[in-house]
Amino acid sequence: MEPGENGALGRARVLAVHKERFVVSDGSAEVHAELAGRFLHRAGSALDLPTVGDWVSAEFLDKRTHAIIHEVLPRSSLMKRKSPGRNVDCQLVGANIDTAFVVQSLDHDFNPRRLERYLVMIHESGILPVVLFSKSDLCGEDEKAGWLAKITGLLAGLQVITFSNETGENLDRIEALLEPEKTYCLLGSSGVGKSTLLNRLLGNEQLETQAVREKDSKGRHTTTSRQLIRLPSGAMVIDTPGMRELGNLFVDTGIGQTFAEIEELARQCRFSDCSHGSERGCAIQRAIDSGELSEDRFENYRAMQRETAFNEMSYREKREKDRAFGKMVRSVMKQKRRR
Repeated sequence: MEPGENGALGRARVLAVHKERFVVSDGSAEVHAELAGRFLHRAGSALDLPTVGDWVSAEFLDKRTHAIIHEVLPRSSLMKRKSPGRNVDCQLVGANIDTAFVVQSLDHDFNPRRLERYLVMIHESGILPVVLFSKSDLCGEDEKAGWLAKITGLLAGLQVITFSNETGENLDRIEALLEPEKTYCLLGSSGVGKSTLLNRLLGNEQLETQAVREKDSKGRHTTTSRQLIRLPSGAMVIDTPGMRELGNLFVDTGIGQTFAEIEELARQCRFSDCSHGSERGCAIQRAIDSGELSEDRFENYRAMQRETAFNEMSYREKREKDRAFGKMVRSVMKQKRRR
């Protein structure tokens, strides 16, 4: 990527986002950046704003020590989730990601239902998922085989790797997946070893890490903001803070792909409007009774369907209120100018 002259527009990539401040790089320098006023005025929602991994059109100023972002360039992928808390909006996780690594540790953090939520978010974004089980040194081979059997049954073809930051087990397998110029993302709860893994891949202690609490294996936040890091191999990795909430918004495709076998069973029910409860000829209940389908997995599927439907309704209501308020403000300003 060729850097632009001072004051000229050039192509740059967003390395970090700190609320309304950004760090961008054009390949020759990393500088702080802000949004152009016109761009910010045109942005209709959070989806229009830059996030980590975005390519942007930026103007470098002050001898290339500062930049103004004028435009977000077309994205190959965009990972997002519902914003935490009561506010129903989209929070951007990262853009132009090729592969997402979901990290869970083989201790109290292991949770198949939360993993399904990650997979829904990843599939909705059109990104390839890979599951990494950390702390494999804490359990024996039979126990590891049991964990792997549970997870590989969630999705056909899902790649799963167990590894240990302590012993170095299978770190070479993870490194082999990292291709130059490709972009990857690390997802998972605090304390599962994401930052430690990145330090191992970097070959130094560039990222701060903390120990988990012994009583419950819960992690303490180390990564506080998303950042794009270049590895010695030339691969790019987005490190993300641990996500306590993983709400869904506009994820019909992701749900369908993650729970494909459930949706296929639903098409086999005797009645097209089957509620999958006590109806005769329900293929899903038959699969649960026979052990072919986990009842917990089916209940998680239904819970996510209900959740995303509610969030989407709330989001549309919020957008309608915002539009009505904006229309009122413009009307008031127009009347003032007439006076």
